[in-house]
Amino acid sequence: MAMVVGVGFCFGEGEKERAIRFTSRWRPEVEGKFSVQEKSVEWDGTETALVIVDVWDKHWCEGANRRGAEIAPKVNELANFVRARGGLVIHAPSDTMKNYEGTPGRELAKKAPKATPPVALKGWRYWDPTCESALPIDDSDGGCDCEPQCAQPKGGNWPWKGEHPAIKIESGDAVSQDGGEIYNLFAQRGIKKVIVCGVHLNMCVLGRTFGIRQLTTWGFDTVLVRDLTDTMYNPRRSPYVAHEKGTEMMVEHVEKFWCPSTTFGDLVGKK
Repeated sequence: MAMVVGVGFCFGEGEKERAIRFTSRWRPEVEGKFSVQEKSVEWDGTETALVIVDVWDKHWCEGANRRGAEIAPKVNELANFVRARGGLVIHAPSDTMKNYEGTPGRELAKKAPKATPPVALKGWRYWDPTCESALPIDDSDGGCDCEPQCAQPKGGNWPWKGEHPAIKIESGDAVSQDGGEIYNLFAQRGIKKVIVCGVHLNMCVLGRTFGIRQLTTWGFDTVLVRDLTDTMYNPRRSPYVAHEKGTEMMVEHVEKFWCPSTTFGDLVGKK
């Protein structure tokens, strides 16, 4: 799969407020080895969307719940930044759409004119051996790092009811969990570039119908915000490293096989 790195866009003096500038980091394979490369990127904000993946109000795993709450205020700040530059913000707290029915954001997503993507949508994008190596962490136990592990709900009885309250849904934002709806919005708005943040990188962020695997397959210039994501990983599973290291390993996996990454601070101009 071709790695999309980022296309620069030159702005005049009166257009600088539209610019989204950051350093793109990826790991192309050269002569059998993956090496870190970086590039300064400048995107047109009016052609950019931010997709916030599954930053729920409550998770079944207490460790995941705590870390999600830690990143939520920064996700909200990033959303404000993207809106200010003319970008589209999409809130995607999956399995909670019934609680958003009738809201302006939900209606915005449902009413976007239907468009045909270049590659048909086929549901959840599972691990793809034709495009990537095996994931570097073992998440087969559900990934809860608590000790003892929290009980994972059965039968889809999930605890989340919506997006984390620290993330504000503003006028002009869309709410959706459907890749088809989100593609329709992108076509309607002329979106060419997508910033992705949220949880969890080894699961929803990669696999949802609006996740990184699908976005890059559709040809969108995509970047992961690597410090506004997390993994479901239990350090008592292979490769037996700290949770934070497991997340770093997943970021490296994405940089090798799917899309570049950047940081919250680099995007908004803060440490």
